[in-house]
Amino acid sequence: MLESPPSEGSLRLIRLSEAHRAALGAACAEDPDIWAIYPVNFGPDAFDAAFDILLARTDRIIFAVHDGDRLVGMSGYILTMLANQTVEIGNTYLRPSARGTGFNGRLKRLMIDHAFACGIRRVELRADTRNERSCAAIAKIGGVLEGVLREERATWTGYVRDTCVFSILKREWQATGVTGTADA
Repeated sequence: MLESPPSEGSLRLIRLSEAHRAALGAACAEDPDIWAIYPVNFGPDAFDAAFDILLARTDRIIFAVHDGDRLVGMSGYILTMLANQTVEIGNTYLRPSARGTGFNGRLKRLMIDHAFACGIRRVELRADTRNERSCAAIAKIGGVLEGVLREERATWTGYVRDTCVFSILKREWQATGVTGTADA
């Protein structure tokens, strides 16, 4: 089941719960400027309300992401296309200290491997066109840019963003031999 993905080395995913509020709030507060390019604000002034809404959502399986015993962020599966054997990996945020280390690549490969093992045939990843770091990271793990959805959503700031849509198909993933344990 998607609800309980595997761990890999020090990388552990634990279903997000109230018990993670303080640690995730502290992690999200480490980069308050990044929230300007996210659709939802998890910055210090808005964290509790955003966290409450995220916990209440039934169309997502969100995980607290740990490196050893340290919570380094969150990520999850968005289930709105599950009937078509498709999930989106989203709601990803990592502490600044985890960025550029290969950790995000390990995380995404683990989640993609798990999704395909659970019968998913297509994984989508989306990013604001302004978020060049995320777009590059998605391409690096094998995401194929399918296009840009123009003015796809309004963010919490009121900015109407264009969204890059990437996908990875199970047959393509299997052909690459990439797994969750490969280096990023």
